[in-house]
Amino acid sequence: MNSKNKNVWIWGLVIAVVVIGAVFFFLPHKQTTEASSLDLSKTYIADIVVKDYGTIEVELNPKEAPLTCENFIELANEGFYDNLTFHRIMKGFMIQGGDPNGDGTGGSEKTVKGEFSSNGVENSLSHERGVISMARSSDKDSASSQFFICDADDPFLDGDYAAFGKVIKGMDVVDKIADDAKPTDNNGSISKDEQPVIETITIKEQ
Repeated sequence: MNSKNKNVWIWGLVIAVVVIGAVFFFLPHKQTTEASSLDLSKTYIADIVVKDYGTIEVELNPKEAPLTCENFIELANEGFYDNLTFHRIMKGFMIQGGDPNGDGTGGSEKTVKGEFSSNGVENSLSHERGVISMARSSDKDSASSQFFICDADDPFLDGDYAAFGKVIKGMDVVDKIADDAKPTDNNGSISKDEQPVIETITIKEQ
C-alpha cells in the first residue's frame, strides 16, 4: 500500500470511528435506567438474517452488558429490526446497521446507559473481530438501536462503546457483506439501494 492510499485509509478509519459516535438523536428519547430483568442463567442467541447473504449467529453477553442486551432483545422481539439495513460498512473495520432512517441519524424511542468503563461500568469484552457493539452519539448514554459488528480487531474502541456479544457462526456472512460493499465516501456510507437488508433478528433462549 503506497503512502497516499495508506493515509486515505487511516483518515477514513478515523472518520468511521467518529461516525460510530455521530450525533444521530434529534428528538427526546426515554432513558432506560432500570435494572435488567434478563435471566443470567440462560444463553441468548441472536440470529441476524441478512437478505441474499445468510444468517449471522451472535451469542449475547448479558453478564457484561445486561441493559444493552435487554434493549437489543426487546427491539428484536418487537420486530423493530425487520427490514432495516446495514447502512455503513468499512472492510477491515466494521459493518453498522439498525437505523430506521438508513443513514445513521435514527434510533428507537429510548436510549440505554452506556455499559463501558469510561462511563463507570466494567465491561471486559474487547472489540475483537466478530464482537457486536452499540453505536452512540457523544452522549455516553445515547445508544439506542444502531449496532455494529467488528470486521477486524478494533481494541481502540474498548472502554468507550458497549460491546455486548460475539458472532459464533456466520463471520463468512459478515466478510461477504464487507467485501461486496461499495462505500460512497470515506465514512463507509452505502447508498440506500445497495444497503444489505436485515430481514429479521430472532432471539433464541437456551
